[in-house]
Amino acid sequence: MSGTNGGIPVSAEQHSHQRTAAEEVADVLAAARVRRCYTVPGESFLELVDTIEQRGDMELVSTRHENGAAFMAEAEAKLTGIPAVAAASRGPGAGNLVVGVHTAMQDSTPMVVFLGQVETEFLGREAFQEVDLTALYSPITKWATTVTRADRLPEMTARALRTATSGRPGPVAIGVPGDLFGQRIPAPTSLPGTVPPRPPLGDEERDRISAWLARAERPVIIVGGGARWAQAELVAVAERFDAGVYTSWRRQDVFPNHHPLYLGHLGLGCPKPVLAALEESDAVLVVGSRLSEITTQTYRLPSGAADAATSTVAQIDIDPAQVGAVTRVWLGAVADARRALAALAEAPVATPSRDWSQAHEAWVRTTTPPPEVADHPEGPLHPWAVVDAMRQVFPEDTVLVNDAGNFAGFLHLGWWFREPRTQIAATSGAMGSAVPGAVAAKLVEPHRTVVAVAGDGGTLMTGQELETASRLGLPVVVVVFQNGLYGTIAMHQARDLGRTAGVDISGPLDLASYARGLGARGLTASTPRELDKALSEALEEAESQSAPILIDVRTDPEIIAPGATMARLLSKGRGEGR
Repeated sequence: MSGTNGGIPVSAEQHSHQRTAAEEVADVLAAARVRRCYTVPGESFLELVDTIEQRGDMELVSTRHENGAAFMAEAEAKLTGIPAVAAASRGPGAGNLVVGVHTAMQDSTPMVVFLGQVETEFLGREAFQEVDLTALYSPITKWATTVTRADRLPEMTARALRTATSGRPGPVAIGVPGDLFGQRIPAPTSLPGTVPPRPPLGDEERDRISAWLARAERPVIIVGGGARWAQAELVAVAERFDAGVYTSWRRQDVFPNHHPLYLGHLGLGCPKPVLAALEESDAVLVVGSRLSEITTQTYRLPSGAADAATSTVAQIDIDPAQVGAVTRVWLGAVADARRALAALAEAPVATPSRDWSQAHEAWVRTTTPPPEVADHPEGPLHPWAVVDAMRQVFPEDTVLVNDAGNFAGFLHLGWWFREPRTQIAATSGAMGSAVPGAVAAKLVEPHRTVVAVAGDGGTLMTGQELETASRLGLPVVVVVFQNGLYGTIAMHQARDLGRTAGVDISGPLDLASYARGLGARGLTASTPRELDKALSEALEEAESQSAPILIDVRTDPEIIAPGATMARLLSKGRGEGR
């Protein structure tokens, strides 16, 4: 008796010795050091879930929502550089996964996504929950495909891993009909390599860049997530050339903020004094940054040039599509950031000393709470005071996972990142990333303090993942800035229209009780004393490895952003007749 597996005729004897496609796929993942699959289990990939659960070298993490699963996989890869797996079933599940996958795309984070699909014989007939997954995911991934033969699944998985980690990292999606993972297939005889080459900086490029940096009067470096694994090399280059360093949007941890050559974070609302050194620079080296809209302050900096010959910008990136994509460069080099920085640090040139103390101090002043914080009246807390209190309590190597929202403006100014890989933050601005991101961070770094920071809006999008943290025994800390507003939109409406609409959230909500209902501890802080006590208790919980804890911090909705109040913005908006 004979049959077929993945379109290949096999005998009954051969069939009995073969393994399932799910088992072969799991082997490929494990060989690439993938350690976790985050998922809401679905009927379209039963065998994959079962196979991973049975392995000792991989962990299956069942989440409360596919959005949380994607954010967890994205956060893990940010910390490890190795893709994690996010898996979702057909139609609704695949749709729920989209936000976290888009985050991985914009954040250049490697991820492998398995999407369950209808059975092969029903494809293209609008079967139950059928969606064209390749079409849905193509715009938000590096590569999306649907596999229709079980014996091709190991090959496609290896290709997915290679694509996700080659060049500019990113997510890859594989649609898998529900009848494939359980089929028995021959062992793959050869597979694509899963470790892509990391190109070095050429000697000629090294010499030209180093000579340029050495002769410049005010050289600065803009560094992004591509240098996440190269802090030591980056510090060596900055000190070697006495160059000031800026970190790109939400990549504040790639260079130690307390270093005297650190000039600041190119984020939203970047204070003018911080930008001065960049505006005055005569040489800007961009390393591992795609120069996003926010990093460039709406594509304004570093300033462009009429032609490449007069440009003051050089760029090093592993992705050739990013080199010169935003501004003209006089030299562009395709190279791995760590290898390029290591080469530059050894360049044989003499470099004059430069004084960056005033520029560094200009940044330091922006990180200090303004006088009005101390004079803030009783009632809801000033957001600055919350960040300042956090700085006093949590260790310097805390992994900080921050959500999107206006509260984050205070965090970006007030928190100093001294250690590498201590910031997980979505450059895509996706709300809801913090709580699930903290779950994954604690799985990866079980002995470090992990703190999620979110607004009440973002917390109620994915806060149910506190149950995941509780179930897995992960003592993450969640600090919620509850002001009863969708703050970012309220700010834009007040400034541009002179009024608000649809931004009020019912409250204050009892988020501490919400946390307790999900198996976590819950505390509420409305005064500085209550906040200090709650933060200290949270640190004790984290250090004792006991239970997750949420601190519901009541913050003043009038203090809408650093240096801005709702009253002033509303008045200005109305005064301009908008």
